[in-house]
Amino acid sequence: MLRFPGVTQAAKQYYSYAEYLALEVISPVRHEYFDGQVWAMAGGSPDHAAIAVNISTLLSTSLRGRPCRVFGADLRIRVLATGLGTYPDVSVVCGTLELDPEDARGHTVTNPKLVIEVLSPSTEDYDRGEKLSNYKQIAGLDEIVLVAHDERRLEIWRREGRIWTLDVVRGDQHAKLGSVACTLPLSEVYRDPLAG
Repeated sequence: MLRFPGVTQAAKQYYSYAEYLALEVISPVRHEYFDGQVWAMAGGSPDHAAIAVNISTLLSTSLRGRPCRVFGADLRIRVLATGLGTYPDVSVVCGTLELDPEDARGHTVTNPKLVIEVLSPSTEDYDRGEKLSNYKQIAGLDEIVLVAHDERRLEIWRREGRIWTLDVVRGDQHAKLGSVACTLPLSEVYRDPLAG
């Protein structure tokens, strides 16, 4: 069974995907869904939120005028191959949005080109393990970026044919994202850290 560290499991033990979607409509908090299990997602730290906004801003500026859209953590992504329903910190979809056929409200996208997760101490193992493995099952996904919370470091997973490769960018380097032809300067990703 998939475990989501740092989040609270809902009281019911098994939910159909339709029940999960209905729960999301009325719930004041977002949940992840996998294999009948539903977990409330914990809020991130101020630094976590600031890093996600910095990345969204950099991507939005770079992609202006191109057929790609940048989304924040309110967009649900579904991995059709595994059933995982989740909310990446940042995602980019290029071209037409492909909506989950099981979501009648049209609030779930299935074709991100890029997903970015800002790691946190409570979910880092899950994000690097099971969640990463699920993301790699998205057919049109070309890159997955894991952003460290405790140092200037981005781990960029790239699909090259049928194989995923890892590139690590640190310090004041620039991360080149081939999936969307953008560059993220780490000095800007980690800009304006909070004091204390």
